[in-house]
Amino acid sequence: MDASKATRYLESLLGQTLRVHTTDTRMFVGIFKCTDADRNIILASTYEYRFPPPSAVQEAASAADNQSSSFKMNMTSRLIGLVVVPGQHITRIEVEETAEQARFRQKLEK
Repeated sequence: MDASKATRYLESLLGQTLRVHTTDTRMFVGIFKCTDADRNIILASTYEYRFPPPSAVQEAASAADNQSSSFKMNMTSRLIGLVVVPGQHITRIEVEETAEQARFRQKLEK
């Protein structure tokens, strides 16, 4: 993808909800406001999600062994509002895409 197509694609994401995963296993879900040359991402109205600590997972797994072969655990979350996620710590970005955005992305990729 050339620079102009990449820029247009990023512009199409402005105002959309992103899920940004980080190296410390946190996930940030918020509205994409901007990015920069260092790949830092600014999200607004952001929730931070954390996985349960390993000790809690092990305890739940032990309890599940007695009853079934699977178990569920909830992530903890908190509203943090406006946040800058440092680019060096981002491992994955997911977009909640509308049908119109998917069509636009497909046009850009051609």
